Amino acid sequence: MVCHDFSSGLVDHKLFRALVGERPDGPVGGVTIGIPDVPLVFRAVATEECPTQKLNWKTDSPVWVEQWPLSREKLKALQELVDEQLAKGHTVETTSLWNSPVFVIKKANKGKWQLLHDLRQINNVIEDMGSLQPGMPSPEMLPQNWNLAIIDIKDCFFQIPLHPDNAPRFAFSVPTLNQEAPRKRYHWKFLRQGMKNSPSICQWYLSSLLSPVRAAVGEAIILHYMDDVLVCAPNDDLLSHGLDLTIDSLVAAGFELQEEKIQRMPPWKYLGLEIGKQTIVLQKLVVKNNIKTLADVQQLCGSLNWVRPWLGLTTEDLDPLFNLLKGGEELSSPRTLTQEAQAALEKVQDCMATRQANRCKLDLPFKFIILGKVPHLHGMIFQWERVEKSKKDKDCRDPLLIIEWVFLSHHRSKRMTRPQELVAELIRKARTRIRELVGCGFESIHIPIEINLGQITKAMLEHLIHEDEALQFALDSYTGQISIHLPPHKLFREQIQFKLSLKSVLSRRPLKALTVFTDASETSHKSVITRKDPQTQQWEKDIVEVEESPQVAELAAVVRAFEKLPEPFNLVTDSAYVAGVVSGAEQAVLSEVSNSALFNLLSKLVNLISHREQQFYVMHIRSLTDLPGFIAEGNRRADALAVPVEMAPLPDIFGQAKISHQLFHQNAPGPVRQFHLTREQARAIVSLVPATRTPSPECKSKPQGMEQL
Repeated sequence: MVCHDFSSGLVDHKLFRALVGERPDGPVGGVTIGIPDVPLVFRAVATEECPTQKLNWKTDSPVWVEQWPLSREKLKALQELVDEQLAKGHTVETTSLWNSPVFVIKKANKGKWQLLHDLRQINNVIEDMGSLQPGMPSPEMLPQNWNLAIIDIKDCFFQIPLHPDNAPRFAFSVPTLNQEAPRKRYHWKFLRQGMKNSPSICQWYLSSLLSPVRAAVGEAIILHYMDDVLVCAPNDDLLSHGLDLTIDSLVAAGFELQEEKIQRMPPWKYLGLEIGKQTIVLQKLVVKNNIKTLADVQQLCGSLNWVRPWLGLTTEDLDPLFNLLKGGEELSSPRTLTQEAQAALEKVQDCMATRQANRCKLDLPFKFIILGKVPHLHGMIFQWERVEKSKKDKDCRDPLLIIEWVFLSHHRSKRMTRPQELVAELIRKARTRIRELVGCGFESIHIPIEINLGQITKAMLEHLIHEDEALQFALDSYTGQISIHLPPHKLFREQIQFKLSLKSVLSRRPLKALTVFTDASETSHKSVITRKDPQTQQWEKDIVEVEESPQVAELAAVVRAFEKLPEPFNLVTDSAYVAGVVSGAEQAVLSEVSNSALFNLLSKLVNLISHREQQFYVMHIRSLTDLPGFIAEGNRRADALAVPVEMAPLPDIFGQAKISHQLFHQNAPGPVRQFHLTREQARAIVSLVPATRTPSPECKSKPQGMEQL
């Protein structure tokens, strides 16, 4: 296929004039608007042969799926449709060794037949291309008051040729009744809708046609998504010029365009949206409330998830509907709307009627703000326009330009997530999104931070970021401002129900306070707390049996420690899991946990730490060490208290050393120091009682407590 030079007269320009209208020559409205000449590079590209994309195959062995019989009525309809495609040049007769079945269905509400090709087996032997355009263009990036024109390409796939080497593999047969004659066989010359790589090839092919047009139209914007092409320009003259070149390129490549499919006047309908001069709203979306099955709920939630960025529907708003997706894996499993879900649908319909997004302003920077409340935080990408408001002008325009809403995933991968991590994830998503949209960063990011006394200082803010790894990653290389002040707008005052606290009861350094040791045993199910009373210098203990895993049992001990000790204290544990949970519990958001005992303990711990006034410090140490000192002694005592009764220490020194070696796998120097034995006695214990030596760091073995629950 050859694309012609548009200035050569080889293309029917009467068709173009009928499609796009006449463009006035000379001054427009008293102003001379310069239209750029078509660059030579554009003309050169336009006369080149339009390339086709070749598919990669997993096998060259022919795939043959036999055609199934069809009724007389459907067979007649099939033959008529094939003859029509043959006349249009979309198919040719073939002797291909490949075959896939075809069938016909009636189009809804039209009574016409549609030909479909079952390409499932063919798709299995085609290598995936992957998506070239993973999302639709965002019309919010079209500058306000720029005019648009939108082209809807008819039967886009039918105009894009298959590579000649690939075409014979898309063959089919038209059967005859009673085998009265040899069946006729055909293959397609153009893309088929059922072929898995057709969307990618369509994106690539149209992009190759529109790239020289983009280069020729200067500051005009051309958006392409599947079979829709949008042209946007700052003035009508440049818009007409860009539209002319776009239509020329498409028609010369063989695409069929219809005048009624070209939109020139607002509001413009585009990909389910209605674009005005300054705002963007949804086209009328029918919300299906006749929910009967899981499949119905999935389709509804999928549609609502798509419109969220324009409507600002929060996870909290949609939570009752999302909850209907849980349970019952069969698509036909029954579902009914709860009262909460019905209320959520009513809110959705209200938002669809009242909310809108804005087209951007080129001279305004982009900003981002954190909104909502824990656990359903969300954010907004926006622009802020300075509006001079006089006392008389009560109805002045809104300074807030909502560009897009940003939401967290409904599913959290961690059981416990701190608010700082939620804020960091929103910032990360928003910074990624703004780079995707306009290739720049935010001028400012607004984070609601709690101020108890006085004013927050730059040093305090830097300390918050320095102490939190998630925020450090989210703000890496960020050069804009971080602000705690909200722009004066009612929406922000209503939406912000959360403030990040600068203070934490978790100390980063050991405290001059009581030290508590915890441990647990899988064998004895004991959950142990032990501490040395600073007054009496006696060791105290608190032991409870917990019929759960060692991690859960030790977590129960930690919860008891926080219940008993409102004063500052240090917590020492040999479970890395428990240490991690305690460190991240302050104001944390819990995900659902199937183990009810674990969930209850986590809930208690989060509540105790979040409402705690005095600081605490948590320390993780390696278990089963023979190091000297107070910390190792406390850990050994907690370990000893957790072992079964039958393994309790013997009264004589030699017996105690023997039990200690069994429990802690000590080498000979350990009993010598701890029990004042001779080297010969210690070696005798080691030789008589086999023990696994403490692994060296090079072994990279997991510390106790790292196993999964």
